[in-house]
Amino acid sequence: MSKQFSPGDAVDDRYIIQRLLGRGGSGETYRALDGESGQVVVLKIPHPAVMGDLAAYNRYQREIDIGGRLDHPGIQRVLVRGGHPYMVLEYIEGESLRAYAREGGVLAVDEILRIGSQLADVLGYVHERGIVHRDLKPENILITPQGEVKLADFGIALRVGARRLTFNHLSNAVGTPDYMAPEQVRGERGDARTDVYAMGVLLFELLTGKVPYPTDEALEAMRRKIDTDPPLVRRLRPDAPPGLEAIVYRALRRNPVERYQSMAALGHDLTHVDDVAIPAYRPDGQPPPKPLGDLPPWRTTATIMLVIFVVLSGVAALAEFAHRNLPAR
Repeated sequence: MSKQFSPGDAVDDRYIIQRLLGRGGSGETYRALDGESGQVVVLKIPHPAVMGDLAAYNRYQREIDIGGRLDHPGIQRVLVRGGHPYMVLEYIEGESLRAYAREGGVLAVDEILRIGSQLADVLGYVHERGIVHRDLKPENILITPQGEVKLADFGIALRVGARRLTFNHLSNAVGTPDYMAPEQVRGERGDARTDVYAMGVLLFELLTGKVPYPTDEALEAMRRKIDTDPPLVRRLRPDAPPGLEAIVYRALRRNPVERYQSMAALGHDLTHVDDVAIPAYRPDGQPPPKPLGDLPPWRTTATIMLVIFVVLSGVAALAEFAHRNLPAR
């Protein structure tokens, strides 16, 4: 299918297009009416270039396969698994998390914890079935009028054990730069901890109104997340509970081994934020230097003597310089 559809157009004499929902590099999505069931659905129609590229086509087929394996109230359902050059998805009344957090991009702490814990539960279900989403971002999270979280778009999801798709010029590094984990930037496949990192980015953004590495340059954002750590949350959001800040930074650790090892563990802490242990670390992960008063007495005395020596030496050097350079009388 190569044409763009308008309201009233019929697809396969069954789906009546109502309106365009979105348009991207891989295709368009439309709200449509199923003429047979009377149900409102979403049609996801890929571009011909996608269907003609082996790797892109296989990713499209994998999305259909993964969607058919998932049955959770927090996940957008695939209604028709195959047989058409398009996908038929459940239509969800609501808006994206990006639109939901429109006022400066920040939410109240209680609401962040509610949304975060729901999302952690959904992703825990996904991970238990050997699937990694790999493109967690506000645009792929829907909030219903009842405040329920729905996860959508498994277009670059990974099924553990499936062969890698790297045909033609398709990059190994897949995802959205602001939300990609360092291992994705390096071209690695990632695992459940990759989604944990993206959760950390989401929580950081909902708390502060910005992503950890705000820049218009995608390559610069990816470089920073490999060799630097983000700023402290509470410098940007002073009312953030210390426990929630600790959750965010454990999720955002550059080394996957230092992150939460499961979404269940992250979700537990989001529902018990007051019980979270607060680690003593700076953004770079190094312990802060001890205040002078915490040093042993002999080190305090030595430090003071060294300062006095340096000052006196400087004074003597200045005096000698002045003596040598005074004009003779």
